[in-house]
Amino acid sequence: MGQINQRKLDHINIVSDDREIDRNRCYFDRIHLTHRALPELNLAEVDPSVRFLNKQLSFPLLISSMTGGKDAELIRINRNLALAAEAEGVALAVGSQRVFLSDEAARESFQLREHAPNTILLGNLGAVQLNYNVGLADCEAALQVLDADGLYLHLNPLQEAVQPEGDTDFSHLRTKIATLVQALKKPVIIKEVGAGISSEDVEHLLGAGVKYIDVAGTGGTSWSMVESKRSADAELGELFADWGIPTPFALRMMKPYRHEVQVIASGGIRNGIDMAKSMILGASLCGMARPFLDPARDSADAVRAVIRKLKREFTTAMFLLGAGKMDDLKGREELILNEHWHR
Repeated sequence: MGQINQRKLDHINIVSDDREIDRNRCYFDRIHLTHRALPELNLAEVDPSVRFLNKQLSFPLLISSMTGGKDAELIRINRNLALAAEAEGVALAVGSQRVFLSDEAARESFQLREHAPNTILLGNLGAVQLNYNVGLADCEAALQVLDADGLYLHLNPLQEAVQPEGDTDFSHLRTKIATLVQALKKPVIIKEVGAGISSEDVEHLLGAGVKYIDVAGTGGTSWSMVESKRSADAELGELFADWGIPTPFALRMMKPYRHEVQVIASGGIRNGIDMAKSMILGASLCGMARPFLDPARDSADAVRAVIRKLKREFTTAMFLLGAGKMDDLKGREELILNEHWHR
């Protein structure tokens, strides 16, 4: 079994089996919202649907990047996620596709359009790989195999620094990202993997022509902790387990740029109320991964049950805020009761 494929299996098993990996920092709990005792709405008529990348979603949920590879379980996980995403009308991003660039047998785990013919599918490659012989043709192949609506380029300097076999040359990436944004026919979405994106990062990315950013802050799965479980030097990964910018703070830092970029919130979002708070802080979509992993190892129906639960929670939050549609919620920071929560 190839090294990358084995690493994918290691990651899935560690995240699933070790509860310490999900940091559960509950940063969103610091934010209190204004309850409406007289919402002047019929709950049955609340509309949580959104449009993203010119497609309609039933509510603003993205099943975030998890995995992919040639192992039968990895193929099954992605298939279950795709079937559920299509059935419930939510978006899906796959895990890093680098594995299929080096091992053709992994291609099947990313051939998901037949299972999700209509909904949003996003490809995924590590931005740092642009410094390790991954080029335009590889990015186009990642889009093609998935028939993707866009491509995630993930930034993971902490994970790579802690990973035993990590790629750590993050120099000159802004120029390479800019070249890729211009050359690809599909949108490029820049994403952290759990340490957040700062204002300075945003300035660099805007200069590179990026129009979509997933802040992916701290609060949920710690990839530093994941890699500590695979390393002979576990102390380094454990020390940096909570390094980074909590997701609500990262969203707040994006406020000056909302007219220039569409924001995806992820990192420690665990329920529909967290999703509502993310949308109030300007997000266009809300990404979650860990809540879907164990259900995806079971069946598509198990994933669908989680999606339906989240949708009911999110719709209920909208109702209790007096928000009948997404325009009544997104970016409406006046709905936050404690205005100094971010200080």
